[in-house]
Amino acid sequence: MARTLERLQKQYASKVPARGGHGGGGGRGPRGMSGKPQNAGATIRRLCGYLKKHWYKIAAVLLCMLLNTVTGLCGGYLLAPIIDRITLAVNPAADISMSVFEKAADNIIASFVETPAVQNWIATGTAAEITAYVAMALALLGGIYLIGIASSYLQGRLMLNVSQTAIEELRNDLFNKMQDLPVRYYDGHPTGELMSRYTNDIDAIETMISNSLTGIISGIVTLIGTFVFMITTSWILTLVTVLFIPIFTMGGAAIAKKSAKYYAAQQSALGAVNGYIEETVTGQKVIKVFNHEAECNEEFGLLNGELRDKQYKAGFFGGIMGPVMGNTSQITYAVTIGVGGILMVNGSFTPGGLTVFAGYSRQFAMPINQISQQMTTIFAALAGAERVFAVMDEMPEEPDRDNAVNTQIRGDVVLEHVNFGYVPDKTVLKDITLYAHPGQKIAFVGSTGAGKTTVTNLLNRFYDISDGKITIDGVDIRDYARGTLRENIAMVLQDTHLFTGTVRENIRYGRLDATDEEVEAAAKLASAHSFIMRLENGYDTMLDGDGANLSQGQRQLLNIARAAVSKAPILVLDEATSSVDTRTERHIEHGMDRLMKNRTTFVIAHRLSTVRNADAIMVLEHGEIIERGNHDQLLEQKGRYYELYTGKTELD
Repeated sequence: MARTLERLQKQYASKVPARGGHGGGGGRGPRGMSGKPQNAGATIRRLCGYLKKHWYKIAAVLLCMLLNTVTGLCGGYLLAPIIDRITLAVNPAADISMSVFEKAADNIIASFVETPAVQNWIATGTAAEITAYVAMALALLGGIYLIGIASSYLQGRLMLNVSQTAIEELRNDLFNKMQDLPVRYYDGHPTGELMSRYTNDIDAIETMISNSLTGIISGIVTLIGTFVFMITTSWILTLVTVLFIPIFTMGGAAIAKKSAKYYAAQQSALGAVNGYIEETVTGQKVIKVFNHEAECNEEFGLLNGELRDKQYKAGFFGGIMGPVMGNTSQITYAVTIGVGGILMVNGSFTPGGLTVFAGYSRQFAMPINQISQQMTTIFAALAGAERVFAVMDEMPEEPDRDNAVNTQIRGDVVLEHVNFGYVPDKTVLKDITLYAHPGQKIAFVGSTGAGKTTVTNLLNRFYDISDGKITIDGVDIRDYARGTLRENIAMVLQDTHLFTGTVRENIRYGRLDATDEEVEAAAKLASAHSFIMRLENGYDTMLDGDGANLSQGQRQLLNIARAAVSKAPILVLDEATSSVDTRTERHIEHGMDRLMKNRTTFVIAHRLSTVRNADAIMVLEHGEIIERGNHDQLLEQKGRYYELYTGKTELD
């Protein structure tokens, strides 16, 4: 039976972070992000640290921004003397009283007209003179706008350079920090959550630096500049325009609040759809095996229908932001024209001044709307920056002790009364004591969760023990430099991982200075050579997608070869043959015998047949060693190992 819509939303809404959506502006957040920063001041200061080294470029950006705004305002203002000159040419008796700025602009244009070259070109008559005046004004207007275009271009180039360089440094710092974090951090944080720091969060920061900051600053400069030009043109009409600002603000805020509500619901519904798609695509084989296609279609229809409804509402309220603000602007424009017409009839305003002011009144609302929309982007970016900095503030691995040991390790391992728990109130290993000499093979068997893998995690110091002592060659492992310790321990994990690169490069990952001959010898040792040679380009075959073009068993064989090429004296095999068939396993066992020669080897296995030749077998249950001995000794005891081996009980 298909699950209900409410249950589906709870299960899938937060599985996949939604990125982006459809619909209008208003309450939309960038790339599906939402939320406000908890400590905006501290976050801004840290972000400024990435920008301060580019202060001279930022200063140039601000200068270009100011120049671009001024040229835009001045260019519009030049229309006033042009219109008034034409009015006087048509009606010389008209009473034209220019403002101070308009007179200044008129004088500048007239000075060009009065040059000898222009005067020689002008024929006698008012028409020729006004034509020359308009031509000079348009040429000056074109020159001003060209300056504005050049400054806008330079502003964009400089800000793009600043933002991309700052984001590169931030991304590098985040990546370098992640290399220093302990394994326990990754165990406690889902991969998708960490990946979102590089995608959603850093992308939002980049958008804020490159677009939102310049947009807000430009909007403020434009708002101030427009207000100055408006009030110098007519303080009465400026007052009329300013009276409409509360209407703009309240109307835009109300729509944005409504839009934000439905946009958040849309993002949640989109996340549910994406999460359901991801799960059904990856589990398609299971769906087909159990004939659940019809149920999947029904469930997806519920989620998709809910997404349609939420997108409709979000799109509607987001889409009406522009029309509502535009119509409000038109009302302001109409009132301004009406009042300005009355002033012009009374002789206290010029036609040119009214034309220019009408344009400014329309333009005055644009920066307000622009700033209000950019604030949502900035809040989301600062919230994303907090999440990035939270990772960067995590405690790294404990530094190596002073005079850390860097000598070559032989592989004499001793655990003395070791106790450990991943969390303080829950002990995983209890009083573990064992030893392993070079060349010995120690096996761990037991139920899932008994603590087998935990022992090997402690050897690598992925975690530090709570109590007791672990020594290698008589030296406490905490006295070794971590790099020295880990390069002397080779691991083959149950979960395989291959990097993008050739087969040869993936094997050589175990020891970067290994020769081609050593790489091939390791592959032969792991019984991987034969299948590698059947690949299209042999050892030079390119692997990507974590070796998606290989079977699970083949990927594991390459991981074993990677460990084989290493000269590490300690070898850890955590279910190393769980992904290969029995026939391949027998081939590997022969190679493993050669691989483990003179190496201290720890083996974790569910297949008890793979540990029969171990020098010692440790049976763990609930974090304790309940039996120890070789295969024959444990069978003679007829305890837990005997029950597992003879099939009287099964491993969990």
